Amino acid sequence: MKPLTTLKAVPFEATKIEHGFWHDLQQLDADVSIWSIYEQFQETGRFDAMNCHWEEGKGPKPHIFWDSDIAKWCESAAYLLVRCRDPRLEEIVDEVVGAIREHQQPDGYFNSYYLAVEPQNRFTQRMNHELYCLGHWIEAAVAYDKATGKGEFLAFVERYVRLVDRVFRQEHSAAFVTPGHEEIELALMKLYRHTGKEQYRELCLYFLDHRGEDPDEQNADWINRLYAQDFLPVRQQRTAEGHAVRAMYLYCGMADAAYSCGDEAMAQACRALFENAVGRRMYITGGIGSSSVGEAFTVDYDLPNREAYSESCAAIGLALFARRMQLLDRDSRYADVIERILYNGFRSSMSLDGTAFFYENPLEILPQFNHKDTSVRQRQKTRYPDTQRKRVFDCSCCPPNITRLIASVGDFLYTYEESPKTVYVHQYLDSSTRFAMAGVPVELKQTTRYPADGVVSLTVSSPEPLGLALRIPGWCRGEADLSVDGVPQQLQMKNGYAAVELTGGTHQITLAFAMAPQLVECSPHVAANAGRAALTLGPVVYCLEGVDNGEDLRELAILRDTDYEISYSQEWGCNLIQASGVRRNAEAFEQAGELYHLLGSSPYLRQELRFIPYYAFANRGETEMVVWIQVR
Repeated sequence: MKPLTTLKAVPFEATKIEHGFWHDLQQLDADVSIWSIYEQFQETGRFDAMNCHWEEGKGPKPHIFWDSDIAKWCESAAYLLVRCRDPRLEEIVDEVVGAIREHQQPDGYFNSYYLAVEPQNRFTQRMNHELYCLGHWIEAAVAYDKATGKGEFLAFVERYVRLVDRVFRQEHSAAFVTPGHEEIELALMKLYRHTGKEQYRELCLYFLDHRGEDPDEQNADWINRLYAQDFLPVRQQRTAEGHAVRAMYLYCGMADAAYSCGDEAMAQACRALFENAVGRRMYITGGIGSSSVGEAFTVDYDLPNREAYSESCAAIGLALFARRMQLLDRDSRYADVIERILYNGFRSSMSLDGTAFFYENPLEILPQFNHKDTSVRQRQKTRYPDTQRKRVFDCSCCPPNITRLIASVGDFLYTYEESPKTVYVHQYLDSSTRFAMAGVPVELKQTTRYPADGVVSLTVSSPEPLGLALRIPGWCRGEADLSVDGVPQQLQMKNGYAAVELTGGTHQITLAFAMAPQLVECSPHVAANAGRAALTLGPVVYCLEGVDNGEDLRELAILRDTDYEISYSQEWGCNLIQASGVRRNAEAFEQAGELYHLLGSSPYLRQELRFIPYYAFANRGETEMVVWIQVR
C-alpha cells in the first residue's frame, strides 16, 4: 500500500528542548509530576494490582482500566528516559514488565482485572476496556523499546496482540467485534510502524472496517450507538459524536490508516470529522466534549461555560488527531488547533506546581452556587466540574496522559517531504532538532521566548538546498515580519505557511509575529457567550479570577478602548494583562433593598481588571473565574 502523501513526521526523539516554557514544563514533569502520580498510584493499589493476586476483602479491588493507568505512566517514563536516563524510572518499568512476565498466560493474555477478578469472562464485555488497556500497553512497550532497547516489554505485547488477532479477526470467537473504548487502533498502527509487521496493520483495519456495521453490537443499556461511534461505518461518519475521548482515539486510528494505506475515503471522513469538531463543537481553549452526560459531544454550538466538561484527555486526543492530519494535508489549521490546545485547554489540566490535575476544564466557576440544589438527593443534583485540582481520581486516565504528552511535545514541531526537500515548521518553542531527509542531514535550532513574545529566531543548516514552510499563526491575522540572513522578505503564503527557499549551508531566519491583546467574539449560535468576548494574547486565552477582581465576575465589563498593560510573570511562565473596566454599583440595589429596578438607575463604577492566563486558574484557592466577559 502506498501512503496517501509524501509527508513524514520528525519524531520528538530528534528534538532537544533547551530553554523556555516547554523546557520548564518538561523539567517539572520529570522532577515532580511523574513521581506525584507514581505515589498516588502506589497508594491506591494500581501498581500492586499488576501482580494479579487480589482476593475479596484483601486490599483495593482492581478496576477494569487500571492497566491503562500504569501503561500510560510507563510510556511517560519511557519518553523521559529519552531525555535523560533515570535508573529509578527504569527500575519501576522493569518491575512492571516483570509482573507481566510472571502472570501473562501461555496464550499471551494479560489483564490484571480479568486475571484477578473475572478470569472466566475475558473478551465477553465490550465496554470493559480490555482492548483499550492493550492499546496503552502497546504504546508503552513501543516507547520503552525505543528508549532502552530492551525487548521484553515489546515481546509481551506482540504475544498478546497475536492472541487478539486470532480471537477477533480469524476465529471470531469473542463476544463482540470491535472495541467499546477505542485506542487499540492507533496503537496497532504504532506497533506496525515500529516492527514493520503487516499483521498489526491488518488487525487495525479489521477493527476500523467493522465499526458501525452491526446494529446489534454489544453496548451498555444506558447509551446508544452514537456514544461509541457505532452509528455509521467510519468512512461515512461526518459529525463528531459520543464520548469525546473515544471519538478522538478512533479518529487518530482512522487518520493513521488513511495515511498508511492511501485510503482517500477514510481521509475525507477524517477531514469532515475534524471540521465539525473544531468548527462547531470546540471551546476557545481547545477543549471538546461539552457534557458530563457520557463525557460527550452534544449538538452544534452547545458550549456552556460553567458546566463545561472538556475532559483533559479529550483535548489531548484532539491534539493527537490534528498532528496526524498534518500528514494528510498541508494546512496550518491543524497546527493552529494544536497550539490552542497546548497553551490553554491542555496546560490548564495540571497545577502550576505539577502535583495536581483537572479531569474537567470549565470556562467559568461560581463556587458559591455549586451546591445550590439543597432540597434534593445527591444523585439528582446539578453536576458542576471541580473547582480545585486533585492529586488522583477514581478514574485517573488524565494525569499520566498529561505527563506523556509533556514529555513528547516535540512530536508536534515538524513534518517534512523529501521531494522537493521541504521542512514544515508547525510549532515555535526553544529547541534544537537533528534528523536526516533522504540521507541529507538537517539541523534546526529555534531560539524564542514564545509564547511570552512573538519573536522566533531559527537557524537552519543543511549541505543541500532546502525549502521551509513556516506557519504564520492564525491569531496574528497575517501580520508578521520575516527576514532571511538579515534581509527582509515578503510573505509568500500557501495554506497558512510562508515559503522560504534556502541554498545549502547555514541560514538565519527571523520571524516576528504581531502580538497584542485581542478581544475575540464567537458565533452568534453559541448562546452561552452572547454579548461577550474573550481576551487573548498570542496563542494564550485569558481569564479573570475573583481573587484579583472581587466577586460577581460576570458583572464586569472591559472597556473597548482600554489601554493594556502587559507584564511577564516568571512564576507562571507567561504574561499578565491589566485593563480598564466597569461594573454596576451593587450598593445601589442593596441600599434600596431591591432585586430589580429601572435600567440605568445604578451607576457604573470604574475598575482595573487583572487577567491571568486561563491555564493558571484555580492555583490560589477556590474563587470565581470567567473567560467570556462583557464589553462596554
